[in-house]
Amino acid sequence: MKEYILPVRDLVVHPGLTVPVFIENTLSVACIDAAMKSGQKIVLAAQHSWGYPTTPNDLYNVGTIGDIAQVLRMPDGAVHAIIRTTSAVALSDITIENGIFSATAENIDVENDSEFEQTIALRDKIADNMQLLSVARKFKMDKLRSVVQNYPLPAFVDSVIQMADIETDIAIKVLSARTWREKLVILLEQINLILETTKIEDAINRRIQQQMESGRREAILQEKMRAIQKEMGEDTEEADSENMRRRIEKSAMPADAKEKAMTEWKRMRSMSPMSNDSALLKAYLDELLSMPWSKSDKKSIELQHARDVLNRDHSGMDAVKERILEHIAVMKKTGKNQGTILCFVGAPGVGKTSLGKSIATALGRKYHRISLGGISDEAHFRGHRKTYIGAQTGRIMDALKRCKADNPVIVLDEIDKMGRDYRGDPEAALLEILDPEQNKTFRDHYLEVDFDLSRVVFVATANSLNLSNALKDRMEIIEIPGYSTEEKVRIAREHLISRAANDTGWNMDNIIISDDAIRHIIQKYTSEQGVRELQREITAILRRALLQNDGEDIKTEFSLEKIDDLLSVRKSAGFNKKIGFGIRI
Repeated sequence: MKEYILPVRDLVVHPGLTVPVFIENTLSVACIDAAMKSGQKIVLAAQHSWGYPTTPNDLYNVGTIGDIAQVLRMPDGAVHAIIRTTSAVALSDITIENGIFSATAENIDVENDSEFEQTIALRDKIADNMQLLSVARKFKMDKLRSVVQNYPLPAFVDSVIQMADIETDIAIKVLSARTWREKLVILLEQINLILETTKIEDAINRRIQQQMESGRREAILQEKMRAIQKEMGEDTEEADSENMRRRIEKSAMPADAKEKAMTEWKRMRSMSPMSNDSALLKAYLDELLSMPWSKSDKKSIELQHARDVLNRDHSGMDAVKERILEHIAVMKKTGKNQGTILCFVGAPGVGKTSLGKSIATALGRKYHRISLGGISDEAHFRGHRKTYIGAQTGRIMDALKRCKADNPVIVLDEIDKMGRDYRGDPEAALLEILDPEQNKTFRDHYLEVDFDLSRVVFVATANSLNLSNALKDRMEIIEIPGYSTEEKVRIAREHLISRAANDTGWNMDNIIISDDAIRHIIQKYTSEQGVRELQREITAILRRALLQNDGEDIKTEFSLEKIDDLLSVRKSAGFNKKIGFGIRI
């Protein structure tokens, strides 16, 4: 026969106890009425859910069965019931009908080993530990002492569960145990765990209390300092200091950097605003706050746009542009700067540096160029220590600060022109900057905090392969060959003439120049693999024509004879690089 189940929340009781239960839920009242009407016992079963259970899975499958000894009905419909528990039961085939639960209840037999020496020793150990716990939890032990002396073991176990606020899952495990020794072992383990947790919480609370007291002491001292400074007429400096503190707190810099900034700010506050050290610390904090912490250009990568930009800015170089597009495609897929650093190697004037600028435009990011020619000091990259006179950040951090973003395109120009002397090896610092495994935590000597360079797109250029093996290993070398005459004609037609016209103020409609005329300039007046000298010669004929026309850009056809006439003056004056400058004797 099935027994009625009274769901109870956060209540697990043992057999042999008299339990008062206050019931105000109408379904629970109906359950009590049904049990009394049928003369059946009732099972107290703990529930998983907070509200009244709705499914059998909401109830634990272990409960305590007992007799309803007394029912007192209240005017508002609530019920006070007294239940005398008789045994623990295992519940199966739990069903619900009209909101009332019932189940088949099978008694859980418990071996009576309560008088054994080990059982009594476990009980006393739990009582001792509860004494320790009462100090932390601040509950009275009088009740538990009385239970130990005057009541049977079920009352002791039940009192420990209630006083220590044992979790329901553990209480059910205790109720299911088949011996009192096993029940007490489970309880002792749980009490010991609660004691250890309480010790840790107390230690944390004491530490927090000490920090709060230290903070109050510091606040009092700072308030006194502010009062003294105000009396000395330095209250404007105080306003600046408070503004600096607010800027640090609102900054997006990582926790270690913010902690470093707050430490330096506190040092600055303790100094006189007129001291040199205070000025140095203020400059340092300004530099730290000006860095682009978590500030990125968010424009999405569009490969067709990138292709259009590269084709618009550069003629020819199809293989080079395809390799750049492959690099950008990987960035779009991974969302990271995967792969090696691109290094463009070629003669002057073939477009290496301008390729870097085009990459920045294609990606929709800021662009910055760092010329490495003649650099021989490691501090150019890593910065100087704050203790140095005139200390400042390295050029990498300075570039990020100027770009106001942590993911710009930085062109390391003329990487093959770096030197080395007693002040250090700049190449060693550059190797760290270009290594994606190391540059996530790049540390500038001036800032003294880690900065993530992994989002920066580095592009290098060089005139030759006069590079160390370590540096070559960090980069992918892309050689850009010199241009043929026809390629130079095309570049001049698409880029150089309009650029020269813009530099000299000419209207493009007034410039008439044939491809043969451009070839004439290339073959007679230039001798280079790139187009830089060609650019200068085209600009020169436009300047000379303006001079002949009294500063007016009159519509002019630049024939071969006209070009020779305009450039002959440069030859005679020694301006042309092929002729060279005159020799004085």
